[in-house]
Amino acid sequence: MTPSGRTNQLLYQAELLLAMPSGEDDQASVRRMALQEGALALSELCLESFLREITEHARLPTHAWRELLAPHGPAVAELGRLRDLLAQPESWLAWLTQRLEQLHAEEGAARRPTQNPGMIAVGGSHDLGDALSDCLAQAKREIAALRETSQEW
Repeated sequence: MTPSGRTNQLLYQAELLLAMPSGEDDQASVRRMALQEGALALSELCLESFLREITEHARLPTHAWRELLAPHGPAVAELGRLRDLLAQPESWLAWLTQRLEQLHAEEGAARRPTQNPGMIAVGGSHDLGDALSDCLAQAKREIAALRETSQEW
């Protein structure tokens, strides 16, 4: 499989998990959380696969996203573009890396829905699955653009 093929495969698999129904039984919320966190974990693998893909020409010793996207990471043009994107709090990459940090933390990234019907919904409480779907759609556009510049090398 080609590097871009692997990135595409992981992206597609994450989208498949997000599209799976969680059901209507008493395990539905736990199943939904598992599907969301599974899709998020696949998104992390996809991010690292993509970083490997666009830095292939640089022959880097690591492809860990934390190291490559760190402010003083390798001086590769595509990584610089991603670092700039990461610095924008509203970007898909900033959102994704924040959720990946949550995924690795004790509490995880997925949350149970609020059970109190009298509670007023908070405007920022966007469902993780919906937000991840939006993030992946934006990532696809960025991946296509960065692949073009990377192929010029």
